Amino acid sequence: MSQENSTNTEKISFFRAWKRLKVRSKIYQIALHLLTLFAIGIIAAWVIYKLGLTNNNGGIDPNNRYLANYKEMSDLTDSSKIYSAQLQNYIQLAVLNQFFPTNAHLIYEADRELNDPEMVKRMVYASNMYMQETDNGKKFTQLLQEVNALMGRYPASTSTDNAIPWMNDPGWPALKRAMVNDAEKIRKAGELTGVDPRLIAACTVGEQIRLFNSHREDVKRYLGPAVMSVQSQFSLGVNGIKDFTAAAVERNLKDSTSVFYMGKKYEHILDYDTSQMHDITTARFNRLVDYRNHLYSFIYAGCILHQTMLQWKRAGYDISDRPDVLCTLFNLGFAASKPKDDPRCGGSHVSVGGRIYTFGVLGNDFYYSGELVDEFPMHKKLFAE
Repeated sequence: MSQENSTNTEKISFFRAWKRLKVRSKIYQIALHLLTLFAIGIIAAWVIYKLGLTNNNGGIDPNNRYLANYKEMSDLTDSSKIYSAQLQNYIQLAVLNQFFPTNAHLIYEADRELNDPEMVKRMVYASNMYMQETDNGKKFTQLLQEVNALMGRYPASTSTDNAIPWMNDPGWPALKRAMVNDAEKIRKAGELTGVDPRLIAACTVGEQIRLFNSHREDVKRYLGPAVMSVQSQFSLGVNGIKDFTAAAVERNLKDSTSVFYMGKKYEHILDYDTSQMHDITTARFNRLVDYRNHLYSFIYAGCILHQTMLQWKRAGYDISDRPDVLCTLFNLGFAASKPKDDPRCGGSHVSVGGRIYTFGVLGNDFYYSGELVDEFPMHKKLFAE
């Protein structure tokens, strides 16, 4: 019998024997074979693992040299050097935004949290590793070099002059110290009247600069020791508020029909203790000219600003984001506050260092100058809702 016939006969015998088996026996044999194969697989995998055939020894990244060449910033030991480093980072981010705005945005947002110029520089460096593979990356490098070259043509000035001319006047440092001394009271007045304290401070700065430069020799003895000057004739207190204006403020707080009405929550912020006085006019005068405590001057100023803003808003004109106009109207008074579609900055003329300014621009200058921002932080909204 040939080998082929013998093999076929064995197969036929196997299938006949398989068919004669019971179902349970068939299941048993199948399970036994599967378990045997599974065991062989496990043993084979263990042997491969032990022999180290699955190990990936890795390799040195092609960018290793680039990453190793990063140079940390040096001497970031004082605020001026940190500030300079941050400015350089902002230049890089501005250029990066031209070509890779996604990365510029992510790094900018990280910087807001970190406030670490070293980390921002390193983030830009890490992104630049891949950017050089693209046309935009090469353009980024080229533009950054051009910008740095242009900046190099204009070396950083060592001048301490302020870009706002009147802030270089000798009286300004003394007035700043006086404002710091009264910062807590200005903040309290802002809380009571629903007005950004920085806006109240802007009006005070305008009035004090006006007063100082109108009567320089008479007033500088008050500003010298960092104490704000208090007027006591026609315009009263550190904010130069007239008696009839203060009386109008008080009436407006109570009159719910007035266009100047601030709301029920503000009705009693200027109430008098009538049980201890006989003359409200005298009491009002004493409030405003008290040289030891300027709180009421700031409260009246806050009320004037809030009431004026509401008058315009009710007439359909929103000036709640215009410190220049609000300071102007504070200076000119209620009689000059006539809502219209083209509010203008102006007010009293003030001469400082041979240059003429208006009251409104003095207030606006201070508000947006960044001066005393720790004492009077800037807010997006100037009035409480």
